[in-house]
Amino acid sequence: MKILYGVQGTGNGHVSRTKALIPALERPAVEIDFVFSGRPREEFFDMHSFGEFRVLEGLILIFDRGRVQIIKTILANRLINFLVDIWRLDLSGYDLVISDFEPITAWSAKLRGVPCIALSHQCAFKYDVPKLKGYWLSKLIMRIFAPSTTAIGFHYHHFNQPILPPLIGMQKKGECMNKKILVYMGFEALSDIVEFVSPFTQYEFQIFAKVKKIMKFNHIVINPLSHDDFHEQLKDCSGVISNAGFELSSEALSYGKKLLVKPLAGQYEQLCNVTALESIGRATSMDSLDQAVLASWLEGPEEEPIFYPDVATPLADWILSPDRTDLQTLSDSIWDH
Repeated sequence: MKILYGVQGTGNGHVSRTKALIPALERPAVEIDFVFSGRPREEFFDMHSFGEFRVLEGLILIFDRGRVQIIKTILANRLINFLVDIWRLDLSGYDLVISDFEPITAWSAKLRGVPCIALSHQCAFKYDVPKLKGYWLSKLIMRIFAPSTTAIGFHYHHFNQPILPPLIGMQKKGECMNKKILVYMGFEALSDIVEFVSPFTQYEFQIFAKVKKIMKFNHIVINPLSHDDFHEQLKDCSGVISNAGFELSSEALSYGKKLLVKPLAGQYEQLCNVTALESIGRATSMDSLDQAVLASWLEGPEEEPIFYPDVATPLADWILSPDRTDLQTLSDSIWDH
């Protein structure tokens, strides 16, 4: 089977989820090519898992200090280039397209009649999961952004719907360091993050950001972006401060890390993630970088891990099977573990 796998690159969660699935898909009779879009090639990092991959412009998201800049985003996206990439993408010879919320591969498959399986957290929003009222435009965009013939969604809990647990890499938890806090807030200004955590000198803050080398300022360490280094530090920290993206928050839950989240203002998916996390009692949220909230959260208790089942192996078996079961059966079989 020859697969074209499209991955949305505006955040790192889609890339991390794809990395978790690749080992289960790699089989002698399977050939996979990867297409990424949503940011320039030079901004991707730790991409050795994907071999020779392509990067297309796609659709980008402009943000500033934790808020989506709607007008700038509209002006920055070149719709004609996007449509040309959809038209020019050669799908001849591919048996299947997989799209993790990547629109070029998804729309190209739709126009050419090639089967397309969508694998994303966004697909879970088709079902009765915790969601905010309103935001009709965001809901419409989410529904048409990356069309598919089959859509498989991931969420923190099944909510009695045919969705799957988070697709995350299985790693062993390290010895917890009670005063070590991991910080990744890719949508915030680094200076704002440093100012936010600076007064809490009794804690060690390991911040990951777009810097070229490690910088140390007493109890604050700023690390360059690295998938492997980040997950090593995730093992032994006592808590995680982040925006409300799905993949990192899922990993924090699986490691039993307490979670403090600040959703990207106006971003429907992240706002819904906060609602879902609060519904299962597993996160503290803040609308701004509020030091009072941080002080209370730091003094709060540790959390127990949520032992999510292996998703990659049964999902890969399902994708590659000539006789796929219905999604409810797939979902039940995985959650039952």
